[in-house]
Amino acid sequence: MNYDKSITAFSEAKKHIPGGVNSPVRSFRNVGGNPIFIASAKGSKVTDIDKNEYIDYVGSWGPMILGHAYPEVIKTIQLTAERGTSYGAPTLLETEMAEQIKRMVPSIDMVRMVNSGTEATMSALRLARGYTGRELVVKFEGCYHGHNDSFLIKAGSGALTHGTPDSPGVTAGTAASTLTAKYNDLDSVQKLFNEFKNQIAALILEPITGNMGVVIPTQEFIQGIRTLCTEHGVVLIFDEVMTGFRVGKGCAQQLLGVTPDLTTFGKIIGGGLPVGAYGGKQEIMDMLAPKGPVYQAGTLSGNPLAMAAGLCMLQHLESTIGVYDELESKSAKLELGLLQAAKETNIPIVINRVGSMFTMFFTTLQSVGSFDDVMKCDTERFSNFFKLSLGAGVYLAPSQFEAGFVSTAHTDEDIEKTIQAAKVAFSKL
Repeated sequence: MNYDKSITAFSEAKKHIPGGVNSPVRSFRNVGGNPIFIASAKGSKVTDIDKNEYIDYVGSWGPMILGHAYPEVIKTIQLTAERGTSYGAPTLLETEMAEQIKRMVPSIDMVRMVNSGTEATMSALRLARGYTGRELVVKFEGCYHGHNDSFLIKAGSGALTHGTPDSPGVTAGTAASTLTAKYNDLDSVQKLFNEFKNQIAALILEPITGNMGVVIPTQEFIQGIRTLCTEHGVVLIFDEVMTGFRVGKGCAQQLLGVTPDLTTFGKIIGGGLPVGAYGGKQEIMDMLAPKGPVYQAGTLSGNPLAMAAGLCMLQHLESTIGVYDELESKSAKLELGLLQAAKETNIPIVINRVGSMFTMFFTTLQSVGSFDDVMKCDTERFSNFFKLSLGAGVYLAPSQFEAGFVSTAHTDEDIEKTIQAAKVAFSKL
């Protein structure tokens, strides 16, 4: 494939934007080479400015569950935009969205809209501290909750990809208030709860991780987390920015059978537009201004474009019979095909998948269930596989430490082409 225009575009972007990108993982630094610049997207495909077309498994990092430019969502955005894009005042759409989320996620009594997943997790953390009167928070190695200072401690996603999990600019005081446990290691949590008894405000985790790649919790771990938080009066926050409405109609918490105190959202609830939200128990949410003393505000929070697009998406997911069965079927076909292709070419891999969310780890381990396991993966082999796949017209996340996503728009032909491209790539590794 020819990438001349993308190479030129990246060179120009670096003159005006730090690193040439507005989010680090887009730079392709972890896989080498230059990022492709996207010109358009439709269904399961994206097209770059050099007119190369790719089967897309990034899906804007998760929200494109119905594929790109889904006609009903686009029409809704257009009709809403004709009435104005932002008012800085209440709209009926905000209440409709809140009702929609509450109906699909029973653990939520009240919900507050914001503009991004980072803003949602940041606000949920402040709320938990205000509610409990405590300062410390527990997070997990490899889990990424946005770029708020409190979360850039042993973080996942782009921070992990770029080797800066402890970011300069985070103060010593902030770092000291963040405690880190090991994912899928309940003992590590128990030790922190015992050592810092009555000091921990909240524990936040991705119930199914996506930001160090897909890592699935054991039932003992996830149920144990709920029990410990209840016993110690700690607010349990599920970061479902990535998993929310992606792994199931009731999100990861329904799938795992665990009820958090607060939940954060992003991605899908905007139908592809920037959005975030957090919600949970009424007694906690009532602490928010203007009803309570914990302040959080935003001019564009609940803006009509994001609310209309998100409502269209969620209503489709709620009302369409078999949509998650379809996603499961397509994703299972892809997983089995990739595993078979790897076996035939003697390439050791592990695929972790939950519904339409997956990661292929290049590793000789039999399973990948922890941050330590993830860090043992062969990133150089992944990098070579990524570039070979891209050249074959398959666009994967440009990092071993990220999740891939299947949409309802992916066809059997797309999946078969992906499997065949992988087989060829495996044979060249």
